Amino acid sequence: MKDFLLDTETNDIAFKDGDLAFGEADQQNQMLLLVCEKGSFKEFPSTCVGASSYLEAEDPASFLREVRTQFTADGMTVRKIGFENNKLKVDASY
Repeated sequence: MKDFLLDTETNDIAFKDGDLAFGEADQQNQMLLLVCEKGSFKEFPSTCVGASSYLEAEDPASFLREVRTQFTADGMTVRKIGFENNKLKVDASY
């Protein structure tokens, strides 16, 4: 999905040649859904995962279920989601 891009270091709007930077934003949108807490998007207060709230969870299944639910609700097709070598691996796209 093409959208405006955020600067990966500051998470501020990225500019290119004096204008907004546009490009593929699938990974950017996934990151935002993962790290933002519910209520972060005022128009859709139940959107987002809030990954930090799952940091001390004993069972990662609820986290993975919430990620799948939020990605699907955002219009993505989730083919695979899970942990590999203690890193979240997501195979999802619009």
